[in-house]
Amino acid sequence: MTRPLSLLTGLLPGALVLVTLGCTGDGDGETDGTSASTGATTDAPTTDAPTTAGSADPTGDPTGNPTGDATTDATTAGTDSNGESTGEVIPTEKFSFFVTSLIALQELSGSQEGFGGDLRFGEDGPGAGLRGADKICATIAEKSMPGAGNKQWRAFLSAVSDENGNQVNAIDRVGEGPWYDRLGRTFALTKADLLTERPTNIDPAIKDDFPNEDGVPNHQPDPNQPEVDNHDTLTGTNENGQLYSKTATCADWTGNTGSEGKPRVGHSWPRYGMGGPGPGPGPGMGDGSMANWMSSLDESGCAPGVSLIEMGPPDPNSNTVGSGGGYGGFYCFALTP
Repeated sequence: MTRPLSLLTGLLPGALVLVTLGCTGDGDGETDGTSASTGATTDAPTTDAPTTAGSADPTGDPTGNPTGDATTDATTAGTDSNGESTGEVIPTEKFSFFVTSLIALQELSGSQEGFGGDLRFGEDGPGAGLRGADKICATIAEKSMPGAGNKQWRAFLSAVSDENGNQVNAIDRVGEGPWYDRLGRTFALTKADLLTERPTNIDPAIKDDFPNEDGVPNHQPDPNQPEVDNHDTLTGTNENGQLYSKTATCADWTGNTGSEGKPRVGHSWPRYGMGGPGPGPGPGMGDGSMANWMSSLDESGCAPGVSLIEMGPPDPNSNTVGSGGGYGGFYCFALTP
């Protein structure tokens, strides 16, 4: 608050000279010192990071950014597919794994039912499903952490063939590690860590409930609502991270009519003790384990669909990606931490 202090400094013939001393104000009147606005003398403003609409904040704000501030350290470290610098600025904050949230897939697909098994996202030609899925990953990452979309993101999906006609194994798409979630927690340190029922060396806080792009437990994306049944996650992959079968990839992630096969899914959070179909020897033993994050069971089909209420295994009378508890979500990995 400006409080002028007048001092009598001397007398000149015929005049009283007053010198006014005090704090310099902003010219807009007095402030009481508690206002959020400090006028022209404020520090440089920070910019809140844009977030996926409706995403939950672990601090209790269902629409906020987990960190609350986009002013993260950054470095010019973007690289292209050949490993050469692109000059793009990416954050130095660790962020290289997430499960795509339902709300993000709804937003990008323009449908409440999501994408289903068709993940082309504007891409065309051979390999379009994988390229589109990668682009979805990068787009979602950018919404959560500005600059993170400049990393090389890969969807954890296998395919019968890429643009060159070669089989694609999800485990070979995602780099060598390490990988961290949106809040910097360890998902896995090496590729070998991924080849277990739940990733080895994973932070205990996220082991049994993989987080979405905002670092929020995907089993309960809205902290103000009960948990939802959304564990089925598209992979097309067996317990070794390799292609499960020719009918497990929704026509290499380009099909959404429900007739392109039955996509193989893993469980982003485990269904311990429930058993399940599959060629493996049983629960806890790889393929067919209800705790296997890569390969638990076959979903009903490739059509878009969302089922968030516990209704048992995939519905044999359905043809959607979500009938057993899910919405067609998938895992995203960045090639750099």
